[in-house]
Formats: sequence, C-alpha cells, structure tokens
Amino acid sequence: MMKNLLSKINNPTDLRKLPENQLPQLAKELRDFIIDIVSKKEGHLGASLGVVELTIALHYVFNTPEDLLVWDVGHQAYGHKILTERRAIFHTNRELNGISGFPKRSESIYDTFGVGHSSTSISAALGMALASQLKGEVDKQHIAVIGDASIASGMAFEGLNHAGVTDANLLVILNDNAIGIDPSIGALKDYLTAVKEGKNPKQNNIIKSLNFDYSGPIDGHDLPKLISELERLKSVKGPKFLHVITTKGKGLQLAEEDQVKYHAPGKFDAETGKIHPKDESHLPPKFQDVFGHTLVELAKQNEKIIGITPAMPTGSSMTYMMETFPKRAIDVGIAEQHAVTLAAGMATQGMVVFCNIYSTFLQRAYDQVIHDVALQNLPVIFCLDRAGLVGEDGATHHGVFDIAYLNCIPNLIIAAPKDEIELRNMMFTASEGLNHPIAIRYPRGRGENVNWKQPFEKIEIGKIKELKKGNKVAILSTGTIGDNVAKALTEVENPSLFSHYHFPFIKPLDVDSIKSIINSHDHIITIEDGVITGGFGEQISAILATNNLKKSIINLGIPDSFIEHGTVFELQQLCKIDVNHLKQLFNTYSDV
Repeated sequence: MMKNLLSKINNPTDLRKLPENQLPQLAKELRDFIIDIVSKKEGHLGASLGVVELTIALHYVFNTPEDLLVWDVGHQAYGHKILTERRAIFHTNRELNGISGFPKRSESIYDTFGVGHSSTSISAALGMALASQLKGEVDKQHIAVIGDASIASGMAFEGLNHAGVTDANLLVILNDNAIGIDPSIGALKDYLTAVKEGKNPKQNNIIKSLNFDYSGPIDGHDLPKLISELERLKSVKGPKFLHVITTKGKGLQLAEEDQVKYHAPGKFDAETGKIHPKDESHLPPKFQDVFGHTLVELAKQNEKIIGITPAMPTGSSMTYMMETFPKRAIDVGIAEQHAVTLAAGMATQGMVVFCNIYSTFLQRAYDQVIHDVALQNLPVIFCLDRAGLVGEDGATHHGVFDIAYLNCIPNLIIAAPKDEIELRNMMFTASEGLNHPIAIRYPRGRGENVNWKQPFEKIEIGKIKELKKGNKVAILSTGTIGDNVAKALTEVENPSLFSHYHFPFIKPLDVDSIKSIINSHDHIITIEDGVITGGFGEQISAILATNNLKKSIINLGIPDSFIEHGTVFELQQLCKIDVNHLKQLFNTYSDV
C-alpha cells in the first residue's frame, strides 16, 4: 500500500482523488500527525482523534467548501483543519499569530462558521440551508456535526425543533461518544445509550418524532459504512439525522482509557501517550482548586450549601464536592441558562447556592442572571472561573466581558479577589448570608500563595484596601492583575510617588473613599483584566466627571477589540498590562 498519503493532500479535492481502499491508511496517518503535533505543542486531543474517519468521510463524500460543513464547538476539528490547506501550518495551532484552535471564518473558506461555545451548529447550518433555499441553490448540502453532550443543550433543541417543520436540506450528524469534556449526563444521554444498546423501541425515537429522517446508529470508525451512508443521505430530501458512534481518543490507548485527562492533556510522549510529569508539589494552587477545596470545607459546616456546574466539574474542580457530597453537587450538562435558574429556584428555598460557570459561558445565561436572579434579589453566589485573559483558547474563551456586562445589573455585587486567600474569604462571607446575589471572578491558572489555606475571615463588602502609600499617583486595580502592578512598583525609579489601592469589589463602589483618593493625588491610573469599555476604570472616570474632579486619569485593560490566542503573558503584552509596560508607564511620572 502506498505510504505517506497525507503529505500529498492539501485540500479535499486531492482527498477525493484517492481510491476508497486507501482511506484507512490516510486515517492512520492523520491520527499520527495529530498525535505528533499535539504531543509537542499541546491542545485538544481526544475529540479530534475520535472523528478522524468521520472527517475524512465528510470531505470525501461532500463537495466542500461549496457544501457547507459546520462543526459544533470545534474541539474535534483538527483533522478538518489539516485536510483543508492548513497541514503545513498546523504546528502553529493556538500560538500567537498562528492558526486558531477552533474553526474560524476569517482563517479559511472551509471554516463556514466560527465556533467555540457548544450547541450552535444546528441553528447555524439551518440558517445556511434556508438561505440556500431562498437563493435557489437546491443541490447545496448543509451538515452540522454535534456531540452528544452539546445536543442536550437547549439551543440545540431549539434548532432541531425549528428544522423539523422545514424542508431544509440539512443533515445533522450526532457524534455520540458519551462524553463532552467530562462524561455526558442526563436523561437524553440515558436515551442515547438505550438506542445504542438496541433497548429502545424504534417507535420511541425522539429524533423521528421531530420530523427528521433518522438513520443509525452506525460505527463512526467504519469508513466504508460511513461513506455509503453519507452517499445515500445526499439524495434524501428535507432534514436528516445520522447517529454515529465514536470513541473519544481513538487510536491512542491511554487517551481511550482516560478520556477526561486526554481531552487536553498538555505535552505527552507521542509513542506511548504518557503525559510528561510536572513537579507541582511546591507550586501555589490553581484558583479552581482553591474554589473546589474551599467549597467542600464550607459545605461541611453548612448543610444548606449546594454546588452547581454546567458540564465543567473537572475544569471548575466541583469534582471535590461531588465526591464528598454527591447529592449536593449538581452537573446539569451544557445548560448555562438552566444552571442559573435552577440556582435561583434553590435559593428561594433557603439553599446557599454556589453556581460555578466560566466567565465566557455566563454570557450565555445573561437574561437568567438579570431576570431570574437579580430582579428577584436572590442571593445566588456566582463563581466565575477563567475570568480575564485565558490564553491559547483565544477570543471565544477570554473572560474579559464580565465586569462590563454585570456592572449595569441592579442588586448584583461584583467581587474580584487579588489572591487565593481573599477568594476563600469571599466565598466564606457569601456563604454566611448576603442580601444580594454576588459574582466572584477569578482567573485561570495558579495563584501566588503556597500557604493559602488560612482560617476564614469575613470581608466588608465594598471596602477598598490600601496596599502602598505614595504622594502623587494613585493606581487603582481590581483582581489578580494587581500582582503585575505590585511587581512593577518594586522596579520603578521613584516608588514614593505611587499609591496602590486594591478593589476587592467592583460593585458596590465606596464613592466617598474614591473621592478622597482622587483628591489626595495628582494622577489616577486604573487597571483591570477586563474590557475598558464599560469596565471598572470607566466607573472611576465617571466619578471624576460627575464630581467635577479635574485630575488626569488613564484606564488600562483590554482594548475595544477581540483579543486572539497566545499565552496569557503575550496577550498581556499586547494589551500593555504586563509588568514591563506598567513599569515604563509608571516611570513617565517621575518627572511630572
């Protein structure tokens, strides 16, 4: 058999020239290529390995890019990228100025829709299919590939519900591997398991009931079967649904055996799959682990404490609570809107609810935060993990909008600890009972304190902390970006000029104390790891303007543009909020 097929394939046109019997060899090469690059460069591994055959079959059968292929989330799209003119630059995946880890319209004509959050593919592909109908493009195919965790989300059902009453040329492919990032949960997962095991009567088919032409389940690693079924479905009119069974991590034994760990494993040995060990014994903890351990600690003292997460138990470290108090920790699946309103419902009954949602995913439940929580002034405790710049996942995942989008909501307290100890104390204070909902935002990654597990102390809501006293320039920071300020201030030419104030609370603000700070300094600098527009700094600027305080002010943070992918350090440099840029800025005040 001819070797090294992949090196001769630059796009799907090349792929379609291969005889079908060579495709299994290509699948092996594609898997090896993904494993080789990701083992060195890091990224999402298991999802892409699971859909290698499906990816090849889709581009082999359909006339992409004229036929429109939409991937849900995009964790699984590495093979797609490699086959669509990006093999030579795939090693730049997730690097600054390299290709994105997710499908992106501006990157390739083959990336028909930008994705990153789950459950958007059916709606997007249906929109494309209805547009094609209106344009008279009757032969154009529209395919959405969605996972079993994503299809359980409300938005996916909204898309299915609408598609079922159209005659759109839409094919929904369910990539069913029983896992998202963590194992899939819920009644729909149980239903799909019954279908796979042949225990569900055909007349009970949910998808058929929604007016889809349902076929499957079929083996998603059987290329001949996939190709023949996709060829058949090309000529079937109206909405179609193909149920495909795959194994996440397929082709790398350790990735098949530990699908959670190998979702994004870091660097590993390409031959064995063994993850390169890191000595983390003397490092400060990850913020998510401080949250997870603290929640368990608090729950031991208060039986009314509940934890809720939308499909992120491992990423948020809610797993610790699930292991200790399984009935009081709830994974609701990919359902952020439901998570928030579920928390609100529990809060009406006196429960102390910690709802842990990544900052970028809380965007999906904005109405529920306003309408179901804040409007009713229910004391839900939102813990917003991955706030600020998250690094290599890029624009779809940066948690930089939360300060701005939460700031305008009445009744809501917004908090941003500067370190792990303050995070613990904020959680403790919230658990003791507040009269309002609170959002506590904290970053991805590690803190600064090895000895973080200190006795709990109650925090005064709205109180500002003076970290350093100077006489000319007041630097106002909120959250962990204050570390960069503190480090920069140890290196400036004239440190006595600078005061540094930490704002553990962005809302409410102590306006009298802020006015006093402004009046006792000549210049004000604000810094946050969120967007400047509508953010913390603009609140301070508004206080200056409203009170006619004529002092110079500079607001630092994330500029009014979407920030792409790179390391957190590189992206901080881009936004000029890294230690070096801050030091340069501070030194300009030495002569003022």
